[in-house]
Amino acid sequence: MFKLAMRTLRLRKGGFLATFVAVFFGALIVSACGGLMETGILSATPVQRLAAAPIVVTGKQDFERPKEDPAEDEKHRTKTATLPERVRLDAALTDRLSTIPGVTRVIGEVTFPAFVHGAETEGHAWDSAALTPYTLTSGRAPQPGEVVVDSAEQHVGATLDIAAHGGVASYRISGIAAAAQGMRHSELFFAPADAERLAGHPGHVDTIGVFTTGDVAVVAGRVADAVGASATVLTGDDRGAAEFPEVARGGENLIVLASVSGGLSVQVAIFVVAGTLTLSAQQRQRELALLRAIGTTPRQLRRMVLGEALVVALLAVGAALALGPVLGRWLIGQLREHGVVPDVLQFHQGWVPAVVAAGASLLIVLVAAFVAGRRAGRIRPTEALAESAVERGWVTPIRIILAFLCFGGGTALAIVTAAVMTGPAAASTAGPAVMLWAFGLAAISPGVTKLVARLLHWPVHALTGVNGRVALLNTRVNAVRAAGAVTPIMLAVGIVIANSYLQTTQQAVSNQAFTEDLRADAVIGSPTGLAPELARKIQDVPGVGGASAYVTSTVFVEAPYDSSEDDEGWPAVGLTAGGAARTTATSVTAGSLDALSGTTIALPGKLATALGRGVGDTITLRLGDGTKTDVRVVAVVSQRAGFERVWLPAEFLAPHTTIGLAPQLLVRAASGVDTATLTSRLRDATADLPVQVGDRDSLIAAHAKGNEVGAWVNYLLAGMIAAYTVISVVNTLVMATARRRREFGLQRLSGFTRSQVLRMAGIEGGLIATIGIVLGTVVAAAALVPFCLVVSGSPVPSGPIGIYLTGIAMAAVLALTAILVPAWAATRGPAVDATAIGE
Repeated sequence: MFKLAMRTLRLRKGGFLATFVAVFFGALIVSACGGLMETGILSATPVQRLAAAPIVVTGKQDFERPKEDPAEDEKHRTKTATLPERVRLDAALTDRLSTIPGVTRVIGEVTFPAFVHGAETEGHAWDSAALTPYTLTSGRAPQPGEVVVDSAEQHVGATLDIAAHGGVASYRISGIAAAAQGMRHSELFFAPADAERLAGHPGHVDTIGVFTTGDVAVVAGRVADAVGASATVLTGDDRGAAEFPEVARGGENLIVLASVSGGLSVQVAIFVVAGTLTLSAQQRQRELALLRAIGTTPRQLRRMVLGEALVVALLAVGAALALGPVLGRWLIGQLREHGVVPDVLQFHQGWVPAVVAAGASLLIVLVAAFVAGRRAGRIRPTEALAESAVERGWVTPIRIILAFLCFGGGTALAIVTAAVMTGPAAASTAGPAVMLWAFGLAAISPGVTKLVARLLHWPVHALTGVNGRVALLNTRVNAVRAAGAVTPIMLAVGIVIANSYLQTTQQAVSNQAFTEDLRADAVIGSPTGLAPELARKIQDVPGVGGASAYVTSTVFVEAPYDSSEDDEGWPAVGLTAGGAARTTATSVTAGSLDALSGTTIALPGKLATALGRGVGDTITLRLGDGTKTDVRVVAVVSQRAGFERVWLPAEFLAPHTTIGLAPQLLVRAASGVDTATLTSRLRDATADLPVQVGDRDSLIAAHAKGNEVGAWVNYLLAGMIAAYTVISVVNTLVMATARRRREFGLQRLSGFTRSQVLRMAGIEGGLIATIGIVLGTVVAAAALVPFCLVVSGSPVPSGPIGIYLTGIAMAAVLALTAILVPAWAATRGPAVDATAIGE
């Protein structure tokens, strides 16, 4: 039967190519997503600044959190959460590590952002230059007030104006240094006292480099014993994680993105591959029946179908695995370019993603081929004597059960979305609901196709006449064949429309929540941070009605236990007590924001209720850099559901962030002062500082741009899946239409002209596109309506209507093109020749 399978493949190049394309693109996407997941898991980052140190000690960037209430010992479990800010080490640890046997030298290292003539650089202490190593090519080591640069364009003795840690100062260039390898940033080296001051964390270092002449593994073990659980000891390629701690969170995000998109690809591939193989088997019904008539057993027939599918799948999977890393590298490049993952994160794809992609693809093909072969094996030999095969019934217990389960799951998720979820979190249930509704409709798509075709009977007949009547009959009689094309159109429309409007609605609501909570008319910002005294200086500028520092971070509630908190913690905003109420519009339900000073906190009502705490009570927080502290509740505020944030004093929160200072200052205009006048006065007041002054619109635009990063990722993934389904639409329609040459020939012999046949095919393509668009719209609406009701209070999603119109236009154009082009090719010759070809 294998030889027979190979011979039949040579004679059926169209079906071979269709199956190859369906399997190839499915395996390609899964392979690429597997590479992204492996990249996120490994989080491989080349070490640069710390390359010379064989052992690197860094702060522990994650911590264990309880999954259940710690008070209930029998349920107590822990989970790991990643801290968003740089966790620093006590500088005194360097002296302890230097006494360990085998350690020859210990160097503490600090890194802080700096700007020279508007160009971003990094600053360090000169003694840490040995960690790369950097060596002097001219000049000498820096003294206080001096700096060593790595630019050959500079010269010793020149003066540089350097912005760092909220200020700008002039430094004399004492030397020029060079590294043995290329670096990510230009580097500046200061005297140790200057570097400690500019880093803003006196008595602490970012990392510690340990040198040894002995066995690195042995010494690293001793160092790990010395630091205990408070720090992480890294060697080899893992040292890059100490230099670029942002890679850990970027890797986590990449794992989530890859798992979601890869899982979605597998689900779509199930229907695409199954539909292609089923359609191929249906088109060969007469051939298979003849094989049964000449003595082929059902088992042999099944083996032949399985053999054909396996050969095609192996070829497709082999090609996909070869190109999977290419697609994966392109995707990671796009994610780096848009700031979704750090630019130092290296793409890595080993054998595991290839095995997973190959296994998943081959399993899908074998199951689909088994089902198609089982149906083929049940063909009665006498059917070979019929002039044309009658389409077999599509209703099976498996379809009904699958549809029932998917519709039940979709309904359950809709209820959960509407009744339980709040804010952006509702997307976590709305997204899967799209696929459940789509799969449910796909399971019964032949019946739904017939039903919608009946509903469209009168308008189609009235507009298109006899050509439309024939197209309607073809669609209804060959509902299974039509459903094979309707299903991918439905998936493409449903996925694109639902995911696009999920993102536009979330963006609109997030921007609206931010705008509603903002009373500031101007903003002052600096990437190196703003000096704490700047708020007091700005408050004295004429026309200023209030000013508040603005710091963002993440905090985790340690006590009391909060079951509603996820691994991301609670967004935290640092504000200045005197200006918080003037620059924000949040309603205070208890306490006062004027008391927001020292170690205090203002809680959103949702969190206060969950914790059972109110004004005057104390809770324990873990701040973004891992510091645990007790804070007193001084206010409870009312915030939009799903966008709750805790408020802390800016002077308390800022030192526990990576840069150590507030990056922005919100300014409210006094009564009667317009925004233009205010910003002009602010620019005059800060002319000697390395800051940027913008108006309210610039602040809102910056917030919107931050939201666009996450939205872009979802658009990319949804577009990738949609492209796969679009390919399957063309694939299915071309294969189905190309096999109808005999049917078209008989129609022409019965009196139809070639143009009438093409018009009929076009109407049929329009019907298929219309049915797919209608079902895709139903699928998208079933998920979007409860989501929109939760986040915006309206059943209609936010976003341009152009998204929907573009989606349906693309579906219609693709369907018509994929039908008309092969129909035109199938009707080129004489009608008599077409009828002699056979099916």
